[in-house]
Amino acid sequence: MKPKAKRQTDPAIALARREQILTAAAECFRRKGYHGAGMAEISKTAGMSAGHIYNYFESKEAIIESIIEKDMEEMFSIFQKFEDHPGDVLAALLDSLNIGVQRHMDTGSCVIDLDMMAEAGRNIKVATLLRETDIQARGRMRQLLTSERSALKDIDERELESRINVIFSMMAGLLLRKLLYPELTEETVLIALRPAMKTLLMPFDKAQ
Repeated sequence: MKPKAKRQTDPAIALARREQILTAAAECFRRKGYHGAGMAEISKTAGMSAGHIYNYFESKEAIIESIIEKDMEEMFSIFQKFEDHPGDVLAALLDSLNIGVQRHMDTGSCVIDLDMMAEAGRNIKVATLLRETDIQARGRMRQLLTSERSALKDIDERELESRINVIFSMMAGLLLRKLLYPELTEETVLIALRPAMKTLLMPFDKAQ
């Protein structure tokens, strides 16, 4: 009987192992979907035994939970860049809009997001994680849009919530458009998206 691989006690090495597993799992999920990719394929892609993987993640569900958490950390780093931008909020968001469009139209890396959404419809734990991530994202955006550097700092809560949800909907919908219309380019999207975003980031009576 093959002995079970021991959990790595060195924190740096353990973190590297977790990242190795998450990268492999994300690759497998992109190729075959959450349900199509089994632990055997993930272990093969990661270059380690399934037993070794179970030292770091108790299940495939735990892996996808960590992928969601990792995506959330990346998203927060983007918000931090907005907050650190020397100009006003409008300039910060418009200057970075092409990066956001590029990220949301990347069907190679973002297709896993669609699989997570599908899984959320069946798995309450995954749905809860995605909703919690969305709550935190909306909170960071609300903080940004009500800061002293924002032209929207004095608008009421209902209007603010409306603007945030429309902005998020526009960005999230780009992946679907790219999948359904592969010829769509970032440049074409930005022709309409940039003025639309500008309208949403300014008081409506000044956006005309």
